[in-house]
Parts: sequence; C-alpha cells; structure tokens
Amino acid sequence: MFFFFMMPGVNQDQSDKDSEPFVEIDPTGRYGRYSELLGSGAVKKVYRAFDQEEGIEVAWNQVKLRNFSNDPSMIDRLYSEVRLLRSLTNKNIISLYNVWRDEEHNTLNFITEVCTSGNLREYRKKHRQVSIKALKKWSKQILKGLDYFHTHDPCIIHRDLNCSNVFVNGNTGQVCFTIPVGFVK
Repeated sequence: MFFFFMMPGVNQDQSDKDSEPFVEIDPTGRYGRYSELLGSGAVKKVYRAFDQEEGIEVAWNQVKLRNFSNDPSMIDRLYSEVRLLRSLTNKNIISLYNVWRDEEHNTLNFITEVCTSGNLREYRKKHRQVSIKALKKWSKQILKGLDYFHTHDPCIIHRDLNCSNVFVNGNTGQVCFTIPVGFVK
C-alpha cells in the first residue's frame, strides 16, 4: 500500500502544472475536451478528448447547429444519423459512447472511439513501405465494415468513403470508419 502526503512548504509536482487543461467538459463530468483538433469535415469538427472514468482517449465530435438554423430538416437528419450511429456494433465501425446537445453553445456533441494513428491517407504518407499482405488486411476490414453497413436494416450507403475517412489503430493494424454525419443516404 502506498501513501502520498504533501509536506508543508513543498510545491506541487511539476507534472501537474504541465498537464493540459480541458477546454470543455460534458454535462456528466466524465469526458473532457482538449483544444487539439483531430480533423474537420463539412459538418463537424473532431477534437482529442479524455474519458476520465475509463482512463482512455476518445474523440469529441462537435456540430455547430447554428450553421443549420435555416434548415430544420437537416438538424432532424443529424439527430437521426447520430441515433443510427448509436445502434451500430461492428469492430470496423467507430463506436459511439455518448451524445448530448449543448443548448448554451447550440452544438450537438458526441463522443466516439478514437483511432490512435489518424486517417489512412496520413498513415500511408508516414509509412511508405507497406506490404501487399497489410494492404489486403486493411482492404478486407474495410469490406467487412461496408458489408455490415449494406446488410444493416435500414441499409446504410456511406457516400463519402475515402482514405481520409478510414482510420487506423497503428498498434493493432485495425482500420475502422464511421458514417459521416450529414452524408447518409
């Protein structure tokens, strides 16, 4: 058993001062968002975040709803797609953990699994010497994810599948993707 005591007159650990502060915390207090932008698309921005309960990094997806204030049907579609995302369970589809609307900032926020090595386009630029065996493995995983989408009820048509929307966990070689919010047909 270890005990930690603060001795009078001793300053806090320097690592506490170096830790990055959250710029936003979800309503439950479980997830904290950092300022680091992982990516952005036509509809949302994705930030690095941390799940304080599980002790893992996650992705904080944020959609500014004011961008769609003149199109209530688009807002309904966004909510519908996030509900659909919540129902998906496949190892090649990014998992959704939590979703909420921030009324004060007029944003739709959702927490998803983060793929540690970024997207496939950047991963291939960084690692140029990849065997045909690895490429086949990635392709097979992408096809398994697409098969899951296409046999899902209702059927999901991705419409924006490219190397920027396929993500890699480099330590395992796993690739995964998600439905791009605002693009489902």
